[in-house]
Amino acid sequence: MMPTVDGKPARRGRPRSAETEHVILESAYRIMASQGLAAASIDAIARDCGVSKMTIYKWWPSREALLIDAFLRQAASMLPLPETGDPLARMRKHAAAYVKALNGDFGKVQLAVIAECIAGTGSAKIFSERYLAIRRDVAIQIIKAGQRDDSIVASESAGDLYDRIYGTLFYQYVFGFRALTKGYAEQLVMTVLARK
Repeated sequence: MMPTVDGKPARRGRPRSAETEHVILESAYRIMASQGLAAASIDAIARDCGVSKMTIYKWWPSREALLIDAFLRQAASMLPLPETGDPLARMRKHAAAYVKALNGDFGKVQLAVIAECIAGTGSAKIFSERYLAIRRDVAIQIIKAGQRDDSIVASESAGDLYDRIYGTLFYQYVFGFRALTKGYAEQLVMTVLARK
């Protein structure tokens, strides 16, 4: 069972059906990707997947929580951080995969979820806590491992190096300053991590 946005345990009642949860999250993601954030209402999601609004409201405290969980499920399957191998190669592979994802539905949905967080709370703190900080911490550990084994020669803090790569990619995606390609992402990683 996925935790709620506020970290409190899910409400009492019948336990969640993993299959129904999957259908709801897939529906929410699909609607955000194909029709945009405004179309991804609880009503529309319930209609699309054939469950009651009551079920959705029982399992998620808000639309924001549901949309974040839908995004998280996709991110986990589409963008796993490689667990083994040369740290520099792992970062290149992940940055290239991130760019590929940004150029598809994932990029649109990521922006929609961040917009929903900001609209709901005035900040993207929930998005950061539930997604970005976790993935950032894992990637920082990969960079630190590379600094220890000298596959990554850049000596700045691992957090700053991560931010230079992914901050650049996200900024350029959001504002459209350049077409993001696999080659560009891989070269950016090399520029940031493989030079002193």
